Amino acid sequence: MLRAERRCGDLHFCTPVQLAATARESAQRAMSTRAAVVAVGGDGTLNTVAQAAHAVGCAMGVVPQGTFNYFARTHGIPADPAAATRLLLRSAPAPVQVAGINDRVFLVNASLGLYPDLLEDRETYKARFGRSRWVAFVAACATLLRAQRRLRLHIEMGSVVRDVETLTLFVGNNRLQLQQFGAEPEDTLAGTPGHGSMAALMLRPIGTLSMIGLMLHGAMGRLGEAAGVEGFEFQHMLVRPTLAPGRREIVVAFDGEVARMRAPIDIRVLDKPLYLLMPQPDESAIDTSAGVTDVQLTRT
Repeated sequence: MLRAERRCGDLHFCTPVQLAATARESAQRAMSTRAAVVAVGGDGTLNTVAQAAHAVGCAMGVVPQGTFNYFARTHGIPADPAAATRLLLRSAPAPVQVAGINDRVFLVNASLGLYPDLLEDRETYKARFGRSRWVAFVAACATLLRAQRRLRLHIEMGSVVRDVETLTLFVGNNRLQLQQFGAEPEDTLAGTPGHGSMAALMLRPIGTLSMIGLMLHGAMGRLGEAAGVEGFEFQHMLVRPTLAPGRREIVVAFDGEVARMRAPIDIRVLDKPLYLLMPQPDESAIDTSAGVTDVQLTRT
């Protein structure tokens, strides 16, 4: 596609271990040469490349190859690689909201508690049965049915302070994902999730029958109506989990990746946006000579 359009580009293949370093090098080169760095992969790959692009301020493009591709779909980027690449070459950088959890950027969601367990189980199921949305759904059901671990959290949101017990705290920065869950919060802040605010979902400890009901509500896109689910909007939240003696870290998930982070957990809408190559309302009006002149494509 690049050759057909007479455009330059370097394609870097790398292992997951190499991805962060490759993304940093590509983003720095893109910034110095007025190019863009393009992530080719799923949410985890996109997240790693976004960390690098956001840090240096270069433009970033996306060729989605994940299971759900919420970030790409939200911004009108097609799933077909050729179509996505063709669109990139006719796009212009536009600022989009990103969020932070401690020192990491995330694009779609972040969570504590049950959701990181769900992601780890999903990867196990994918390794056995392949990548598909049905495999992801079955893995989620298996995780939910054996959910027992409870989180005790002290939450601070400005002048609002709460102590809660929950199975999971899920934070969404992507309106499309929340809409598919049927879990959009009431508009209590300026903007909407992904455009000025984020949404938080908490699941109170419930029994097995209630959990089955919750799963059915989620499958029908009506999670917000399920018993035990609380949702609200916010822009900055500080979470202090109750940890076992001697422990200072808690397992968190962000954009499909799982890691340990030191408490407290600071979650906020970042002031600095990510400059994403996005389709424009009138592509013929784009002056490509004044924008991105080259691409650095990074994939695993």
